[in-house]
Amino acid sequence: MWLIFKDRGRFTNTEAKEALNFQLTLLMAQVALFLIVSVLAIASFGILSFLYSLSWLIWLLGVIFSIIAFAQVKDGRGYRYPFAIRMIK
Repeated sequence: MWLIFKDRGRFTNTEAKEALNFQLTLLMAQVALFLIVSVLAIASFGILSFLYSLSWLIWLLGVIFSIIAFAQVKDGRGYRYPFAIRMIK
């Protein structure tokens, strides 16, 4: 979205970057969870492999905060995600 709509105005550019940073943060969290749980599952001979089911929490947080952001931005107010790593400034 940011690559396509970044030239439509300052507000659109800012909010699209914010959404992209949030999605990249969620991706990093999913990869980190996968790596950590993989190591724990191997070390525990598969006993801790049930921790993979925690990935739905990351997905759920993404959905909830995206809906909140949509509601704010459609009314013309800016929204900052509470735990996004701002990689694209």
